[in-house]
Amino acid sequence: MGLRCGRKTTKCQLLATSLCAMLLGLSIATLSTVTHGGLHFARISNIAFESNSYRVIHNAAFYIGICLSMTLILAALLSSVATVRESECLTAMGFFCFALAFCGLIPAAFWRYTHRTEVEDSMMDVYDFVYEEVRKNASSFRRQELIAIHETFLCCGKRSPFGETGDVERKTCPPGHAGAAEEVYGMILTSFLYFSIHFSNNLDRKGKYTLRER
Repeated sequence: MGLRCGRKTTKCQLLATSLCAMLLGLSIATLSTVTHGGLHFARISNIAFESNSYRVIHNAAFYIGICLSMTLILAALLSSVATVRESECLTAMGFFCFALAFCGLIPAAFWRYTHRTEVEDSMMDVYDFVYEEVRKNASSFRRQELIAIHETFLCCGKRSPFGETGDVERKTCPPGHAGAAEEVYGMILTSFLYFSIHFSNNLDRKGKYTLRER
């Protein structure tokens, strides 16, 4: 009697663990999709120029996240079925999928630790490119991209020690916002693979600038 009760308890624990793993996989898939299609992230990723490294990071994060979530969901399903049927083969396959997911997390965590500012740097490089293109040749296409970035991130051009407000700001910032005195800090995407806005005042870019608040 005690042995049967212990087996039922173990099954319940395994099923609960599998359910948690499945929910985690679904959460990662949802987060990957929302992040990939999010306005802030897509706005920078869609800027077309040859050295847009942010686009590579953006797409890689999405595909890796989807693969990781699918692996977790598959592992959870195999473990659930194996627990109900008491199948050693399915149990081994489930643990193998969990091992694959764990092995995928290790390089992701290592990359996040060794490239802490790469996402921020790549985003600011994209902004630099668009800003300089507008400043040099006043391209109408690039101007629209710069206006869209300002509206999306609620920022307004560069704040330089050589001048408070430039011609670019007057043309790309909405009226009444180009002279704002407060700063909007740099943007960095956090989590081990995904992106969110973070505050930082260590922006070392062309002209030693910080973004201005609208």
